[in-house]
Amino acid sequence: MAAAIAIAVSLVGTKFVIDLLVRRRIGQPIREEGPKGHITKAGTPTMGGVAIVGAAATAYVVSNLVLRFTDREFVFTYTGLLVMAAIVGAGIVGFVDDWLKVTRERNLGLNKRAKIVGLLIVAVGFPVATVLLTSQHTTLSFTRYDLPGWELGDVGWVVLGMLLILATTNAVNLTDGLDGLAGGSAILSFGAFVVIGFWAFRNGPAYPGEDLYGIPHALDLAVIAAAMGGACIGFLWWNAAPAQIFMGDTGSLAIGAALAALALTLNTQLLLVVIGGLYVAETLSVIVQVTAFRLFGGRRIFRMAPVHHHFELLGWPETTVIIRLWIIAGLFTALALGVFYFDFLQVTGG
Repeated sequence: MAAAIAIAVSLVGTKFVIDLLVRRRIGQPIREEGPKGHITKAGTPTMGGVAIVGAAATAYVVSNLVLRFTDREFVFTYTGLLVMAAIVGAGIVGFVDDWLKVTRERNLGLNKRAKIVGLLIVAVGFPVATVLLTSQHTTLSFTRYDLPGWELGDVGWVVLGMLLILATTNAVNLTDGLDGLAGGSAILSFGAFVVIGFWAFRNGPAYPGEDLYGIPHALDLAVIAAAMGGACIGFLWWNAAPAQIFMGDTGSLAIGAALAALALTLNTQLLLVVIGGLYVAETLSVIVQVTAFRLFGGRRIFRMAPVHHHFELLGWPETTVIIRLWIIAGLFTALALGVFYFDFLQVTGG
């Protein structure tokens, strides 16, 4: 239900945002140092992430309210509400950044300090509130809270949460450089969290003697993942190459915050490295490029970083780069779910 509502709202909402921005002649400035082929994209409407965040939030609220009135049970959870708050909060930071870019008519939004401060409010506020208001396990986790199960304590877990949110938001932001690349890969990542959340909901409490996953609100988190995935699907209809709108930092920061918050609350922090393997590779390409440039007197490993631009400059058509990177993202997703299920079989003796 959440996915279907999100798809519908995102489809209609993104078209509304496109028309509104076109009428007001608000478009994305393109940085001069980017690939020359991107110059033609200048003026394309941006801030489409507003539709993603709005559709996901609408789907989450409506689907819960429907259950409230049909089952007579109030199903909103603190964990779910906090995850959605993190998504909206990161989206607001991105929106301010995007708005400054388009109003100043140059590819510079918030300065680095202001952007980091905005993200820090979300990155610190979410784990602090989660520790204070929920029964969240504060261990370092891979596929469940007790693997490896190293107890971090409240402070340690808050620090982990902060670092994970900052890293993931920036990683998705770096990946958002080609039409549909970030949105399409995000659909796969959120699909993985739908499966993990629903699996923990159905199989965790059934484990003899204890709750295997220890996530009392796993179903609500699966609903959020489905809502975000559906919102990205609806947006991708308009964002597929050649894009009629970009998600901007509004979308990329919200998606990154959603992935990090879901990994934290579903006790799969280390597994996020596999689920988001494409984002990790894109980030590493930038780190390698910058390190090589500074250590070896201006030498570059890639023609341009992030690595998707390297493939463009090798002569690959943009759609070829996008689809091949989607395939890689899909393989990472399949690997992550395979590891998750293998661990379940090992524990249960299945």
